[in-house]
Amino acid sequence: MAEVKPTRMELIKLRRRIKLSKRGHALLKMKRDGLIVEFRDILEQAKEAIGGMVEKYNKAQEKLALAMAVEGVVGIKSIALSCATEPEFSIKKKNIMGVVVPVVKREKVRKMVQERNYGVIGTTARIDEVVSAYEELVDSVLEVAEIETTLKRLLEEIDKTKRRVNALEYRVIPEMENAARYIAFRLEEMDRENIVRLKKIKAKMETK
Repeated sequence: MAEVKPTRMELIKLRRRIKLSKRGHALLKMKRDGLIVEFRDILEQAKEAIGGMVEKYNKAQEKLALAMAVEGVVGIKSIALSCATEPEFSIKKKNIMGVVVPVVKREKVRKMVQERNYGVIGTTARIDEVVSAYEELVDSVLEVAEIETTLKRLLEEIDKTKRRVNALEYRVIPEMENAARYIAFRLEEMDRENIVRLKKIKAKMETK
């Protein structure tokens, strides 16, 4: 308070800043609440996507175990090496309430049997089922990765916005309001002192 200048101009400036800070606080609260709603919606998508990924993983493991038991480990490994191609995808961006999140544009990993790199004639239906199951699993993993990255970005922005809201609500605005009250109080004191001084001057002039 010792640094606050008790002037009417300072009080006007301070009241303007308080008004702007309260408006900013309200907007930040709206943003925070909107981000939380978006986060909850995407969280539900994440739960569904992760559940689907787990199901596909278990299915792929079961089909792999069956194929290995029937076809042998060596045969499965040779097929796996011939299918070892990286998925093609590109990352774009979209804006969710001011938060930039990634959007993965990907080519489907799942292929037709004749599009695969191993010889179809020399393999069995079990091999095709295993390959199909793992192609579906990779597609699912990419989907989950995109959703989880979006959730992470939203969570970071929610946390940042919460800190700003709390700083304004519990520190910045109360400090400015206390300063405004102090200036108003000091101005009233100064006005009273001036009135008393003027009365004394008037009284002296009347006695002369």
